[in-house]
Amino acid sequence: MLAGLGAGVFALLVAFFLGEPGVEDAIAFEEAGAHEHGAELVSRTAQSTGGLATGVLAFGVAFGGIAALVCCFALGRAGRFAPRTTALLVSGAALLCVYLVPFLKYPANPPAVGDPGTIGKRTALYFLMMLLGVVLAVAAVLCGRRLVPRLGTWYATVAAGAFFVLAVGLACAFLPAVDEVPEGFPADLLWRFRVAALAIQLTFWTAFGLLFGEAAQRLLSPGARGAPGDPSPAVR
Repeated sequence: MLAGLGAGVFALLVAFFLGEPGVEDAIAFEEAGAHEHGAELVSRTAQSTGGLATGVLAFGVAFGGIAALVCCFALGRAGRFAPRTTALLVSGAALLCVYLVPFLKYPANPPAVGDPGTIGKRTALYFLMMLLGVVLAVAAVLCGRRLVPRLGTWYATVAAGAFFVLAVGLACAFLPAVDEVPEGFPADLLWRFRVAALAIQLTFWTAFGLLFGEAAQRLLSPGARGAPGDPSPAVR
């Protein structure tokens, strides 16, 4: 969770300097076309500072804790990888399954994009795509491990990867599309916002993999253990 908090700090910097300008531009577009303005419950300054920090850091702590549990489960079961390597592999898998797969079908949208009346449907579709990404990734790994004795490690890995790509492609093809970009919305603004959203996730998961991997390596590597026959620091 501390590694997730540290990674959240890096992601927060990217969100503030790269993502917030696009949010401001999108809000300006939305306000320019609005005829009525409701009362502002939370100021824009509070949203872009304290609110942003709270959301990103809470995300970091929560997902850092979950990813750490997955790393502990995968250590020794996903191959003879060192803790540092296992952490990076789990972080890369989380980025792929939890964010990139749903992003391909339902990319992030800035304010002014999306019908408020369909937010429930869009949220359900996004989480369904996320769930499919995780389930299909697990199925691909299991499939690859079963094929190793028959095809060898290399061809089994290629076959499992092809299965994952094909399955994700079919899911994207059959799930309903959502296109609610308002007329006249700047394409470059939409592009910049989505690139910023991707950069935030890439920064978080890369930083988490490095931070948690380094901590796990120091704790669990042979150099961190006591004399032969002594319990490891983790056990003590």
